Amino acid sequence: MREPREMSETMSDSTWSVPVALGDVPAGGRHFDLVPDERRRDAIARVAGLAALPRFDASFDVMPHGRGGLHVVGRVSATVGQSCVVTLEPIENEIDEPVDLVFAPVDAAPLPADGIGGELEIPYEDGPEPLVDGMIDLGAIAVELLILAIDPYPRKPDAVFQAPAAGDDSAHPFAVLAALKKDQ
Repeated sequence: MREPREMSETMSDSTWSVPVALGDVPAGGRHFDLVPDERRRDAIARVAGLAALPRFDASFDVMPHGRGGLHVVGRVSATVGQSCVVTLEPIENEIDEPVDLVFAPVDAAPLPADGIGGELEIPYEDGPEPLVDGMIDLGAIAVELLILAIDPYPRKPDAVFQAPAAGDDSAHPFAVLAALKKDQ
């Protein structure tokens, strides 16, 4: 079932908020295509430390899961503007991240066993995300996944770092301090 974005969309401390209540999702699920406007993309770019965010969209299928939970499946994709770490020239990178998250009410999440003096079992897979007050925020989910997918050291494909020659003392990081010490 495909539906255009009909819910309220706001900017807040989370930069982009698209709240969805558990009651807004029918038994057959609901599809959301989300595209922030230019003002929101600029705010998201600032929060994410990007030079630009010319394209950002998310597509989610939200379905009921278990007793009072939600399952979110989809994709987050974007074009991010960054600076090459070698040449400092502007570059654009593409992001395309799959989404598969389960949300459960906070009180339904399994609690660790009371292991005073015993062992604590760490599950192999992460448990469900908390569904607080029967709500999820698709905008915040999209922004979080975008930020996690950004390459922290973007590099142009043809950029090559060339270290200074080993014998060149003027290229030493403390060469200026050594010169000051000689002058004293």
